[in-house]
Amino acid sequence: MKEETVLYLSDKEEEFVSILTKVGTQKNVAKILVFLANTANATSRMMERGLDLRQPEVSIALKHMAGQGWVKSSEIPSERKGRPNKQFALALPPRQIMASIENAAKERMEYQLGLVRKMRNYT
Repeated sequence: MKEETVLYLSDKEEEFVSILTKVGTQKNVAKILVFLANTANATSRMMERGLDLRQPEVSIALKHMAGQGWVKSSEIPSERKGRPNKQFALALPPRQIMASIENAAKERMEYQLGLVRKMRNYT
């Protein structure tokens, strides 16, 4: 039987996930972002176990993050026969990703304020 270590988020990291979701980041993206910020690299299976997410949730979040240029992947040979496993790591420093999230939140806020101003003009 093979023994495996499972990494979980600490209370402080969970709080950070909560902050990220409150500023508009998808919850699963926020979880994976914090997880990868605290590990050099991880497989999707490690993220599934450590974050209590299902495989499709991890895949969707990673695809979104790859589209943003936040995550990179590499293949590692499987320990058994079959397809190689993918290993994921942040493609950018966490501070740069946070700046991107901040800019997106500012853009959403400016859009909302513009709508409020427009609404006032109708009365």
